[in-house]
Amino acid sequence: MIGTVIPRPIALVTTVDENGRINAAPFSFFNCLSADLPILALGVENHPDMSFKDTAHNIRMTEVFTVNIVSFAIAEAMHVCGGKFPRGVDELKQAGLTAMPGEKVVSPWIAEAPAAFECRRHVTLELGKSRQIILDEIIYAHYRNGVVDPERLRVDPAEVDAIARLGGDTCSTIRDRFGMLTPQL
Repeated sequence: MIGTVIPRPIALVTTVDENGRINAAPFSFFNCLSADLPILALGVENHPDMSFKDTAHNIRMTEVFTVNIVSFAIAEAMHVCGGKFPRGVDELKQAGLTAMPGEKVVSPWIAEAPAAFECRRHVTLELGKSRQIILDEIIYAHYRNGVVDPERLRVDPAEVDAIARLGGDTCSTIRDRFGMLTPQL
């Protein structure tokens, strides 16, 4: 299934724990579900012993987090953030990424990301013992200069240059695109 439902966008999620320590982790079980309310979905797996990973723990404690879109330019840094660091290690510092203070939430956004969404937890769905699906409402958005066309108010996919997860350790870009007009019936 995981190798067939592709490509999956990658969210580099930043959170803070109850002591204000920053955590960053990539997730490819991620997507947008609604524009009105602006809702994103994030799938977070537990540790093998069923304890919460830092991201799930921090979201439960603070109710907020930030979803940073991963571009090709920060792909390697995102990969560093996916390492198995001990609790309390700032993955953004390890990866050489810049934490910027949130406008509406305590979790930072990443300066190098083409876009970032500050989110408030809307609802958490428990899937067995191993995973949570966290639905979150976007309450603030950051866009790097050039990503949004100021006249048309449209996002330029080339400026976002997002990467996606395929199966296993394989990723892809979205650089090859084509148009398909909606049929007029």
